[in-house]
Parts: sequence; C-alpha cells; structure tokens
Amino acid sequence: MSDKIKKPCIAIVLLSLMPGVLPILVTIALSIYVYSSKTKVTSADAAIVLGAEVWGEKPSPVFRERINHAINLYKRGKVHNIIFTGGIGKNKEIAEAIVGKRYAMAHGVKKANILTETTSQNTHQNLMYAKKIALSQHLSKFLIVSDPLHLKRAVLMAEDLGMDAYPSATPTTRYRSFISKLKFLLRETCGYFIYLLLRL
Repeated sequence: MSDKIKKPCIAIVLLSLMPGVLPILVTIALSIYVYSSKTKVTSADAAIVLGAEVWGEKPSPVFRERINHAINLYKRGKVHNIIFTGGIGKNKEIAEAIVGKRYAMAHGVKKANILTETTSQNTHQNLMYAKKIALSQHLSKFLIVSDPLHLKRAVLMAEDLGMDAYPSATPTTRYRSFISKLKFLLRETCGYFIYLLLRL
C-alpha cells in the first residue's frame, strides 16, 4: 500500500468508530467480496497485469500467479497481447514489468505480443500508463488481471480513465487463508473508500 493510502487509512479506522461511518465501510467490504467472485471470462485485445512485488529478478508468488493467469488467457486465445505494469519498487533493482515480461517469454508468450510500462508505482498509475501504451498500439478492450479482492477498485479506476475494461481474477491467488484474505479485504476497503472520496 502506498504512503498516500496508509495515512488516510489510519483516519478511516478512527472514523469507523463513529456509528455513521462503520456501516459504509462494511457495505464497501461486502461489495468488494461479492465482486471478487463475479469474474466474467471474455475476449479482449490485451490483458493488463497489475504489478506486484518482485524478489530479485523473479516474480513474488503473488505476482507469479497473476502472470500465469495472463499467460493462460493468451494461450487460450482470450487475449492477443499482454501488458505488464510496474516500475522499480523500493530497494529493488529491476522493474516489475520487466520481470513479468521475462517470465512470460520463458513460458511461451511471443515477445511481439508483450508490452510493458516501467514507470508506475501504484494501481492507478499501472492503468494510466498501460492505457497510453495500449492506445499507441490501437488496443481498446482489456482484461484487468489481479487478485480477486483487488479487482473492484482496479476496474473502477480503469472505467474512470475511459477504458473498456473487465475483471479477470487470478484463480490461483496466493491470498488463500482467512487471515491473508481478511488483511487484503481491509486494505482494499480503505483503498476503495479513499478513492471514492479523493480519487487517489
């Protein structure tokens, strides 16, 4: 979570103690949870893989499963291109998008069908820069690839950017345990609430 979200999240936690705010947060959390199971498989020009942490020059388990899902969509003919997103994270040496590209090529995706943006540092930037690259290649319909609980906020951002975008949840998400899902859901609830208020 970016610093821009962390600080407001503290305020949201405090606000949630107020009777009027807690029901709103609960409603958002429920809507995110329900949305996470509504992935509709469709065809698109490209899959946009939202960035995640890299370990050295390899994708973290979370990022790897997002990439694997995009590769599966590509091999099934659901998309013709994959756009990898993500810049160089803190204390890292290589952009997330480059790690994703190398992994995909090693697993059978043609270099000509891979696009990358290596500047972004958060979900909104992932999508904004991916859109610019996509437009230059005349791509207009997208599947947003990420973990299930991340998709409601990501697709809303994409729609606000004027993108024709649809969710495509990673079926092998690494967020499987109750605790990991709960932490992710709380984070996304904060992020979604902040985005609705401030469009950050």
